[in-house]
Amino acid sequence: MSDVINGTENIIQPGTARAALVDFYRAFNQRELPRMAECWLHSDLASMSNPLGGVKRGWEEIGSVYEKIFTGTAQVYVEFYDFQIYETEMMFCAAGRERGYLKTAENKIDLAIRTSRVYLNQQGRWLQMHHHGSIDQAELLARYQKAVLQQAHA
Repeated sequence: MSDVINGTENIIQPGTARAALVDFYRAFNQRELPRMAECWLHSDLASMSNPLGGVKRGWEEIGSVYEKIFTGTAQVYVEFYDFQIYETEMMFCAAGRERGYLKTAENKIDLAIRTSRVYLNQQGRWLQMHHHGSIDQAELLARYQKAVLQQAHA
């Protein structure tokens, strides 16, 4: 079993926590908003705290962040590693790190993000209900925010 998830993995056991994570990273790295929408709980319970937009609640707000990333001219790639999955029958939390990059026509920024994702089991399907991502380095955070927001407005 690989200790890195980037969305290119074959899903050997559909319906598992690992499969839900693979599906999320596939949607993210392939910039597929409809697939991303299928990964998330569509409820006011859903929340996301990320380096780009503060706290977002509900799919509409969360989806707008992904839409900016996916439709901007910057290319963003992340993979999940150094993680643990804590699972019960109805919920799981995956906590670890993401690494990757953001590329623009002008430069490339290497990313280092602490990440946790919480999923809820809804009728046998794992749906993400919370994501928290943090960039520890203030300079990296400022460069990342500036690059993505500039590309979204370009």
